[in-house]
Amino acid sequence: MSAPHDHAVSSTVFLDELTQLLEKIFIRHGTSHEVARTLAHNCANAERDGAHSHGVFRIPGYVSTLDSGWVNGQAVPIVEDVASGFVSVDAGNGFAQPALAAARSLLVEKARRAGIAILAIRNSHHFAALWPDVEPFADEGLVALSVVNSMTCVVPHGADRPLFGTNPIAFAAPRADGAPIVFDLATSAIAHGDVQIAARKGERLPAGMGVDSLGQPTCDPKAILEGGALLPFGGHKGSALSMMVELLAAALTGGNFSFEFDWKNHPGAKTPWTGQLLIVIDPSKTAGQRFAERSQELVRQMHGAGLKRLPGDRRHLQRARSLAEGIVLDEQTLAQLRELAGE
Repeated sequence: MSAPHDHAVSSTVFLDELTQLLEKIFIRHGTSHEVARTLAHNCANAERDGAHSHGVFRIPGYVSTLDSGWVNGQAVPIVEDVASGFVSVDAGNGFAQPALAAARSLLVEKARRAGIAILAIRNSHHFAALWPDVEPFADEGLVALSVVNSMTCVVPHGADRPLFGTNPIAFAAPRADGAPIVFDLATSAIAHGDVQIAARKGERLPAGMGVDSLGQPTCDPKAILEGGALLPFGGHKGSALSMMVELLAAALTGGNFSFEFDWKNHPGAKTPWTGQLLIVIDPSKTAGQRFAERSQELVRQMHGAGLKRLPGDRRHLQRARSLAEGIVLDEQTLAQLRELAGE
């Protein structure tokens, strides 16, 4: 499936239409209706917001993974009330988003009561953007931080072979006069999906993104994907953060490290079988109702210092445009989606 191209013949679909189409694809390829709704909502919203590397671009990977038997699309998460500020979920070798959905109300209840709560998801597959997991908490006036590890594809700083995953970190906080402050960043120099898109488009990458199969620096995305590896951002700093994500998302939750699963007996498997940690904080316990106002003041000062665009601004602009005008997909992509849905 191709990513959208400006020069391609395109069609416009609206969010509900795209979500329903994706839901049909997931159900047709073996998920329960509940899992399909959660994944379709997540994927369609990523496309709505212009996060193309985690939008419909991911659908063939979902389909091939489900068809391979690597992930359980019918899994029912088991929620465990561990302690006053701690919730754990066994995702049952299913996807992480349904596990989060199953535990969400208990997590919020604990955060509001204790001021902070942790959700540890294990035995789970995460194949999506991470910001959709945290942004809804900020919409409710809460602060949220999440980490998830992925499959081995990143060389730790100073090492000579890949060990870590892209291991993203996402954060969301409310502010008084605008959309929440949200960021989602890979601890690798570039997201793996963006490398795949560059390879499909025949584009080169900036220097410092990855190495080839011989460990030599390369700007060729295909060389990175075919036996090479990514590098951490910021050298030893990004590498340390990636290590932290492994510890929080896998060691603490009971999930797999990025190097602890083997999918060679499941051709077509794409989803990393790891873990996820979320930390949710109720700022009213310390800042009363002023936290959102303080966030807004920080934003005002950042703009005053010359910052033109905040993290997440581009997504929110594209979201507004998509909701008003529809989501643009090239005809080939839309045709492939309809074929996968059996239409």
